[in-house]
Amino acid sequence: MNKVSLLELLASVESGAVSPAAAVDRLANLPFEDIGHARIDHHRSLRTGLPEVIYAQGKVPAQTAEIFARMAASGIDVLATRADDATVIAVLASTPAAVHHPKARAITLRQSAGTEAKGHIAVLSAGTSDQPVAEEAAVTAELFNTKVTRLYDVGVAGLHRLLAVREQLADADAVIVCAGMEGALPSVVGGLVGVPVIAVPTSVGYGASFSGATALLGMLNSCSPNVSVVNIDNGFGAAYTAVLITHASQRRI
Repeated sequence: MNKVSLLELLASVESGAVSPAAAVDRLANLPFEDIGHARIDHHRSLRTGLPEVIYAQGKVPAQTAEIFARMAASGIDVLATRADDATVIAVLASTPAAVHHPKARAITLRQSAGTEAKGHIAVLSAGTSDQPVAEEAAVTAELFNTKVTRLYDVGVAGLHRLLAVREQLADADAVIVCAGMEGALPSVVGGLVGVPVIAVPTSVGYGASFSGATALLGMLNSCSPNVSVVNIDNGFGAAYTAVLITHASQRRI
């Protein structure tokens, strides 16, 4: 349930197309639906503008599949992140219209087709090894109705690669930068653009990278004041925040 679907339901009641009793049945699961192993927050879109998202890691496949199907039945766009092969099989069996994004380890169901995209996010990866995290961010932002430009393998070891896409960067309302190793790329990007830069440290690198901790600390100490940082490998969190930023900027225009 989101603002658009709620307004449509209320309009249907007003016109007589839907009875008050039927509307009550459709609203019965607000604000959440208790299915035993989870309490699905169907009310979240009304509060925050974006629906609840399923974090599949740690759940058994059948649990994720049931949550996914219940959310799909409510008519919203659905996203499950960190889905392994067994979870993908279970979700696609219960919701055949869902789409698997292997590199992002995500499963999506788009039910708001035809809605105009709000805002533009550029998603960058320093290297090819950072692409799985970048793809998680890109898939999330696209599902949440935002235009995405992917600019991959533009790390600081070959700075000319980044400068070659500077015009594409300039068109974005927010930029997500995924980088491992020493995590230098977000600072460089922050100095090139006049929009928020959300840095995502990845767990890519040799021993002294400490599974992304080195990149995380480097990004937290960025000298570019427009750089903010999310947790290691958290492409989803970066995209969620970037979408809220771009959607808010569109409302002010």
